[in-house]
Amino acid sequence: MALLITEKCINCDMCEPECPNQAIAMGAAIYQIDPARCTECVGHYDEPTCQSVCPINHTIISDPLWQESNDALWDKFVRLHP
Repeated sequence: MALLITEKCINCDMCEPECPNQAIAMGAAIYQIDPARCTECVGHYDEPTCQSVCPINHTIISDPLWQESNDALWDKFVRLHP
């Protein structure tokens, strides 16, 4: 499943440069994650880097509207990084 940045975001700019898939960009008010590009760092790291660098707990969560299996995340990683 892709990740989602909640309204707790303080726009600290920590997550965007850490995303290996370039899935994070500034939205109208807070950063947003493009679910089509988010692999939860599968293929890159053991855990999502955006979550690990975010200074506010529970700001970046699993997106309940974008459910994907680990296999689907791997397939997305392969498509994004041929």
